[in-house]
Amino acid sequence: MNTTTAPHGAPPAPDGGRSAQYDAFHAARARTDLVSRLYAEAMGEDYPVEVAASSSCDWPLLGLMTTRLKMWPGQLLVDAGCGTGGIGLWLARALALRLAAFDLSPVAVAQATDRRSRFGLPAERTAFRVAELEDTGLPDAGAHGIVCVDALGGTADRDAALRELGRVLAPGGRLVMTRASRQGAVPAWEKQARAAGLTVEHVDERPAEPAMWERLYRLWIAHADELRHELGGDQAERMLHEAHQVLPKLAERRAVLLTLRRPVTTPAGPGSADTMTVPGRHPDVRTPQ
Repeated sequence: MNTTTAPHGAPPAPDGGRSAQYDAFHAARARTDLVSRLYAEAMGEDYPVEVAASSSCDWPLLGLMTTRLKMWPGQLLVDAGCGTGGIGLWLARALALRLAAFDLSPVAVAQATDRRSRFGLPAERTAFRVAELEDTGLPDAGAHGIVCVDALGGTADRDAALRELGRVLAPGGRLVMTRASRQGAVPAWEKQARAAGLTVEHVDERPAEPAMWERLYRLWIAHADELRHELGGDQAERMLHEAHQVLPKLAERRAVLLTLRRPVTTPAGPGSADTMTVPGRHPDVRTPQ
């Protein structure tokens, strides 16, 4: 459900077909605050205005991710499927981290790059790039922590994406990600984690998440004419189609924050970050110009 996307002058997307709808959404959203206002209305006081993510990220989720990551200042955080960057930028500032983030959409990546200064983060501490979850281009075992919010569902191969994120994660590091399944179903999380060389450390239930999506979708439907006027017919119809398609399924939705950890095979401590690659200085981590 994450509408992660991305501006002008960004590098080409790895898959122009899949990124095109996200590019168009973010370009349209940049012209109006209507979508943000509807998210804010759906979340109420839990809406993190500064983050402004097109996802289920609210204040409780930010707090829970902070708790589960257990990161030290100066360590490297990867925001996988970062959209316009608010989540990774907020966490990097709050925890004094370095940030390497990527998204499928070049429009989102360019917007995220532009937002760095609003969070008071210098370019040498942050890097954004266009990449796929299944092929990040990041170095092996370089990340002390990874966040992935509402992005895994948009991948062509979830197992391959998890293996790739597991490859990027350093020993002892944690991947925190939003996942969903049908109520009563046995999820494949344990099996997928093992295949990626990870262990399931925590499964935190998010019982309020389906109701938030229901409020948001009903707001989209109620404001259909405004969406068409502000975003254009194509973007509005995509959003309305999603709302009508997903609304009937929300009653059976189970949402969680999943924390996966790479087993510790080498000593790790607060000083280990000094040996890590600095975002923006590795040849595979480029900031769009």
